[in-house]
Amino acid sequence: MCEEGTAASHPRWTSRVARWLPTPSVTPFTFWYLMVLLATTVIQRVVDENVSAELLQLSSTDAHNLWHRPIESLVSSALWITDSGWVAYVLIFAFTVAPLERRIGAGWTFAVFASGHVLATLASELPVMWSIDAGWLPETDGHWLDIGVSYGFFATAGAMLTIVTPRLRPCFLLAADLVIVVIYLTDEPGSLLSVVTLAGHLIALHIGLLGWRGWLQRRGLAGTLRFTWPTRRRDPDQVRPAAALAGSVPQ
Repeated sequence: MCEEGTAASHPRWTSRVARWLPTPSVTPFTFWYLMVLLATTVIQRVVDENVSAELLQLSSTDAHNLWHRPIESLVSSALWITDSGWVAYVLIFAFTVAPLERRIGAGWTFAVFASGHVLATLASELPVMWSIDAGWLPETDGHWLDIGVSYGFFATAGAMLTIVTPRLRPCFLLAADLVIVVIYLTDEPGSLLSVVTLAGHLIALHIGLLGWRGWLQRRGLAGTLRFTWPTRRRDPDQVRPAAALAGSVPQ
């Protein structure tokens, strides 16, 4: 009996982690988006390698695709990830996109995510398009592979910076900037594609941070996310008030 009561009052760490995971009822945008990414990841694994490469290239938001089919490439580029790290995206979305969705709902979370994906893509790729058209860059720079969800992710991360308490914002902003720098340094630093991606990540982060700050403040959400260290709950039957202890008389 004592063991059952202790287990009930002290939930396992797996239960605590489960509360953070996206679910279709509480965070439908995050959950179903991850399911789409899982499906496209599986497709890449089961189809022929050449077919997979063709699908990714058609979905890329490179200068060529943005010029000839802008809407199609902007939408489809957010449905693919190039590697097999889908589990990593589950963790990333669980700690950035899902918490935002719990506070502003699925529709507005989609709006934040889409604003970062679309606006950061255009802001970073349009100069490349103009440079190619002017002859400053070769045509090959208009056909690189540019897909993924990172711009949308950094936009939601930027919006989350407004929601966390002010004392934690500098730490979270520094962490986001460090992640962006690490991505740049591990992805052929100095190449034009890496520079464009770096610019896109920074733009997306500040779209979420600055572009959505006023809207979040008007809804009273600024500084509402607080992180507290979990404390161990004690059995009330084993805790006696100080007053009772002071007035007790040993038998």
